[in-house]
Amino acid sequence: MTVIVLTHCPVGLRGFLTRWLLEISPGVFLGNPSARVRDALWDEVRQYAGNGRALLAYSTNSEQGYTFRTHDHKWHPVDHEGLTLILRPAERSATESESPSPGWSKASKRRRFGNGAP
Repeated sequence: MTVIVLTHCPVGLRGFLTRWLLEISPGVFLGNPSARVRDALWDEVRQYAGNGRALLAYSTNSEQGYTFRTHDHKWHPVDHEGLTLILRPAERSATESESPSPGWSKASKRRRFGNGAP
């Protein structure tokens, strides 16, 4: 089983994928092509995605039973002792961000940004 998910990709790429896979929801393609066709489709997706993002997930003979690839995602797959996990970028906390806008009350600043705020 193969699943390809496109976000903000050209419409022509979606049309290309419908030749090989079934579009079950906008930007979500499902099918069972051979490994050779799947790799060729992924190469086309990476080449023509433009500023969009793409995700490929497919079944394999592994411990998890599947694997996936990403293109221009902030989240990246990482191998951890034989398991593929997702590495998400660290979120900036409110205390690390810029100072609050001038319209905030002193009590609200204390609650949101800690007791050290004016």
